[in-house]
Amino acid sequence: MTVSDTQPAFGQNASLTPDVREADRLCAQLQTVQQEVSRLLFGQEQVINQTLTAILAGGHGLLVGAPGLGKTLLVTTLGTVLGLDARRVQFTPDLMPSDITGSEILDEDATGRRSFRFVSGPVFCQLLMADEINRASPRTQSALLQAMQEHRVAVAGTEYKLPQPFHVLATQNPLDQEGTYPLPEAQLDRFMLQIPLTFPDEAAERAMLLATTGAQKATAQQIITAETLSAAQTLVRTLPVGDKIIDAILQLVRSARPETTYNDTLRTQIAWGPGPRAAQALMLATRARALLDGRLSPNLDDVIALARPVLAHRMGLTFTARADGVQLDDVLTQLLKHLG
Repeated sequence: MTVSDTQPAFGQNASLTPDVREADRLCAQLQTVQQEVSRLLFGQEQVINQTLTAILAGGHGLLVGAPGLGKTLLVTTLGTVLGLDARRVQFTPDLMPSDITGSEILDEDATGRRSFRFVSGPVFCQLLMADEINRASPRTQSALLQAMQEHRVAVAGTEYKLPQPFHVLATQNPLDQEGTYPLPEAQLDRFMLQIPLTFPDEAAERAMLLATTGAQKATAQQIITAETLSAAQTLVRTLPVGDKIIDAILQLVRSARPETTYNDTLRTQIAWGPGPRAAQALMLATRARALLDGRLSPNLDDVIALARPVLAHRMGLTFTARADGVQLDDVLTQLLKHLG
């Protein structure tokens, strides 16, 4: 394993140089994690890689796909394999913020003295699946998104810290939008990656059919612990990033904004573009993807591979572009043509 593009990233110094021996050990464990998850989830290798990338980079993921593609299985399997305390919340229109964060109840002891006691909600875990997050009211969505950003909740004026590491994998069904509350663009920005799930190919679907309809059911095995994951997340932030990669990230993000794009056509097609958080997410995600691939430094292929999941939910098209049949994927393809 070699370190390429040796110019360090922002804020790095010699004391933050990654330990190659420790990095090799973590890389081997992370590759075993991917193999274990792939053993239960057929035909979704890219989804598994991107989801692990989001977690390894310390962020949250938004899984978008039709029913039955394995979103719930993916999250529960990851909880087991990564050794995390995983929980699941099914979002509904009548779900209240306290159903997620927790609430205070009135207790009475043997002497008759009464006091309030905080009962924690399901958000007090290490991996939370927010199933069909767009079915909850904006009030409940904002309570979860605040916890995602601040890693704490406040109830009755008292703050409670969430366990570490803490990650949310939310799901959305793009087919049935009746009676839903779509996440506003500003709140979508809280998710590091938007990860699309597509139907598996015929070979993967055949393997899935044979593996899931028999008498024996495959179960996931724990590969690492939460402490090991935290160590890997710390390592990600010490990986060096070359100037060429930093320039590519800045070029891509700035070109996706109508105010700073180089292309007059794109300027008329893009209504609003990604903010600085997109560049931060892309920087961390490329490092995480490199580590998952057994490398100690990201390359341009990492930037290209993660451009869509990082930018897709952070951009919007103008009415004229949508009326002309322009798709967001077309704009992203145009941006990637000029990358590097």
